[in-house]
Amino acid sequence: MNAENTVLVTGATGNVGRQVVSQLITARTSTVRALTRNPSTATLPDEVDVRQGDLADPAALETALEGVNAVFLMWPFHTAEPALAVVNAVTRHARRVVFLSSGAVQDGLTPAQQSHPVGQSHAQVEEFIEQSGLTWSHLRPSTFAANTLWWADQIRTGDVVQGAYGAVPMALLHEADIAAVAVHALTEDGHHRAVHRLTGPEVLTQTAQVRTIGAVIGRPLLWQELSREAARQRLLADESFPNAFADALLDGYADMLDAPRPALTSTVEAVTGAPARTYHQWVCDHAADFR
Repeated sequence: MNAENTVLVTGATGNVGRQVVSQLITARTSTVRALTRNPSTATLPDEVDVRQGDLADPAALETALEGVNAVFLMWPFHTAEPALAVVNAVTRHARRVVFLSSGAVQDGLTPAQQSHPVGQSHAQVEEFIEQSGLTWSHLRPSTFAANTLWWADQIRTGDVVQGAYGAVPMALLHEADIAAVAVHALTEDGHHRAVHRLTGPEVLTQTAQVRTIGAVIGRPLLWQELSREAARQRLLADESFPNAFADALLDGYADMLDAPRPALTSTVEAVTGAPARTYHQWVCDHAADFR
């Protein structure tokens, strides 16, 4: 792709989307357009063509897609209900889509056969994209390191993090690595029909993650195990956490605890030429959020 190409980034102010915007600008291979609900508070670089709207607004999405060649598509919904209309809109304008799917999607199963609701919805979006005629790539990331920002309030006010399933092992993934793979898939050939399974370079339990944060910010932190119901009530009381996702999150953790240890992939390095960042590096990059 060259500078005449325009890439639309959905979810442009989120953890991954903001990184995709930044790395596209650095790559200087395309014009960058961003879709966001509130352009006035987006604080995106001046080079970005910021458009108001979201995936639930068909008219705004259609307008934002005009003149676009490629789309970075993230899925903010807990169901795939609006997916076909969104994919059809993308198909009317763009040639390429890179979809931020989910590591919960299981190969060889239909959307209805997926064992987890997140896997069901993302598998359905994948299916619509694969049937669209677009050049496509799917990114299936492991657990986002940014999820541990949920503990920031507890850590800023004390030395104990409360939660359930502290022994759950996770291959935490830096959002900058997800974005780096996305940018390659958006701007290079050779990624059509690729399913990029992404993980970080190590497996850490939630208890070990808390210790890592403590080591970086210079305070010993402890994990306090809660019952599932106590953890559920804590999530429901958190105004920043979507209530509809509380049970899905805890169900996912329970499944992960019973499942085999996560398998690590080398996809980040294979695509970008640089090894995946460690969780320690992620915490260093976000240390101010925990202080």
